[in-house]
Amino acid sequence: MTAPHEDDVRNGNVKQPPQPQQERDLEGGGCCAGRRGRACRLAAVMVVVGAAVCACAAAVWLLLGPINLVQLVLVAAVAYLAASGGFHWLYVAALTAPRDIKALTRFICLKLQVRSHMKKNISIGEIFQQHAKKHPNKPCLLFEDEEWTFGQVEEYSNRVASVFASLGFKKGDAVAIFLENRPEFVCLWLGLSKLGVIAPLINFNLRQYPLVHSIKASNCTAVIFQRELAPAIKDIKESLPASVQLYQWHTGSASSDISAALGEKDLPQLLAAASPTPTTVVDKPAYDDPLLYIYTSGTTGLPKAAVISHARFEFIAAAISWLAGFKNSDRFYTPLPLYHTAGGVMTIGQALLYGCTVVIRKKFSASAYFSDVKKYKCTVGQYIGEMCRYILAVPPKQQDKDHTIRLIFGNGLRPQIWKEFVKRFNIPRVAEFYGATEGNANIVNIDNTVGAIGFVSRIIPSVYPLSIIKVDPATGEPIRNAKGLCIECGPGEPGVFVGKIIHNDPSRAFLGYVDKAASQKKVIHNVLRKGDSAFISGDILVADKWGNLFFKDRTGDTFRWKGENVSTTEVEAVISNVANYRDSVVYGVQVPGMEGRAGMVAILDEDSTLDLKAFAEGLKQSLPSYARPIFLRILKKVDMTGTYKLKKKDLQDEGFDPTNIKDRLYYLSSNGTYELLTEDVFSQINNGKIRF
Repeated sequence: MTAPHEDDVRNGNVKQPPQPQQERDLEGGGCCAGRRGRACRLAAVMVVVGAAVCACAAAVWLLLGPINLVQLVLVAAVAYLAASGGFHWLYVAALTAPRDIKALTRFICLKLQVRSHMKKNISIGEIFQQHAKKHPNKPCLLFEDEEWTFGQVEEYSNRVASVFASLGFKKGDAVAIFLENRPEFVCLWLGLSKLGVIAPLINFNLRQYPLVHSIKASNCTAVIFQRELAPAIKDIKESLPASVQLYQWHTGSASSDISAALGEKDLPQLLAAASPTPTTVVDKPAYDDPLLYIYTSGTTGLPKAAVISHARFEFIAAAISWLAGFKNSDRFYTPLPLYHTAGGVMTIGQALLYGCTVVIRKKFSASAYFSDVKKYKCTVGQYIGEMCRYILAVPPKQQDKDHTIRLIFGNGLRPQIWKEFVKRFNIPRVAEFYGATEGNANIVNIDNTVGAIGFVSRIIPSVYPLSIIKVDPATGEPIRNAKGLCIECGPGEPGVFVGKIIHNDPSRAFLGYVDKAASQKKVIHNVLRKGDSAFISGDILVADKWGNLFFKDRTGDTFRWKGENVSTTEVEAVISNVANYRDSVVYGVQVPGMEGRAGMVAILDEDSTLDLKAFAEGLKQSLPSYARPIFLRILKKVDMTGTYKLKKKDLQDEGFDPTNIKDRLYYLSSNGTYELLTEDVFSQINNGKIRF
């Protein structure tokens, strides 16, 4: 249920040895007396100085007149501000005030909405139900040639709740969803949420051990899988706990016999016999209860399940809505995977929270992006940086500007192509955002500043307490001062982005992961004052003098490629098995003209017996495409004198330039095999003739 005013606003720290009590009392009394004496002397001085200033002002008034007094005061004020640096602060404040006031107004609206729902202890399912009652026939989800109204989504989700309630599932259970993008994906987790059942959203590209890990990590009691993904489930079934129930979802009729022979239950058959009316639930889900587990790849290895509560879901979706300036009348287009926060929360949240229509796509297509936008009459489009580059690579057409898009939002749009993209496709506004699924350091570019991922106010930074702190470039660890506190970066100084943690505040809380030990690794203490704590993003940002923030790089053992976070630890573990347990080091390298970093692996192969063909095939079977190393370096020896991380950093700095590296280098060609990386190939990669 939305705040009453919402629609109107939206649219327009040597201990001393113990002392005898008497001595301590005497010391304490003397200390207090000393402090009182100093305070009295200071007050007396201030009175004298104040009287002198007033006397001088009166003299000027009487002798030279009030106008000269005003001029003298202004000159003194300007001189003081210039000497103290305050004049520059006023200058910056004056120019950034419009941006900051707009953001503050919208942030207040966001906080009012969240506070209203917190007081009512309302769930996402209940909010959506209100929209379904208000306009049951309005299109909610559009997919290919299918149109799902709010009423249909509500009925389908009610059937899901009815089925799983009858099967004994209850609040706190976890049922994983392993489906490709489609309307039923949303309906399934929405229906489960009405029972308080948590839905881990699993990346449908995962296979073998990473898939097993994802299911086990979230303590799933059941898995709903799509018929087309049955082979992936079949490969891991024996590795799953016997208690995990399997439910197959398919597009066939309820009477279809298309069993995957995994001992699974046919979900469509169960749904067909279920009631489309709301299920009576005794232990209803609360606003702060877990809603979803969304997996994120961090620096510690395999995917970790980040906890998304109903409150967190609302804050993520509502924050981008308010700050980016969405309207209830907007129609959204997202080709992003629904198992990720960007597509599955930010955009789907617009339908669930605000009654907007959302167009989803099974898979991103560069050539079809704007034709889809036109076909479905969308007004807001979503992207990740790689998508924008792919779209730009499509040959220009007269229809490039023939659309109704008024705003695009997303993350990763490179400054180098920003202007070209918005000019070619006539995009009025870009709302670039930054944030981590599990984090609280989330920002939005609200004023179209090219390349900026958001901002921190120079006038009122305490309203949304985020900071950039100095870190050791080799280890990523915070650098601290003599007091043991972190050091904030100044304008132009790169550092790690952190967000202050304030419990019981959805905008500042850090829920972390299902794995509590992993959660603690993302929290630092004694940041800017003793006793405080903050979420550390692991990303290097830099701020300009206006407070605009710009992304620089990632720290730790994770890099981003093809819109996905790639954990080097996870990839190294897979490669060790595929390469017969050879030593290997995985890292990300920059490729000219490409967003993020491409994976590169250095493998110790002293006797030159590594079978490259079998190696490539093994990686294809074990890793999703975005996690497979693009470059391969064959090492004949490993320097064991330094630490592992330092060696990795040295290899990363050397990159894949054959003119500077004596080891044999290979690249993953378009036919899926590793081929020799010569100077000519290196040149073609740099010139964009060979792309990945």
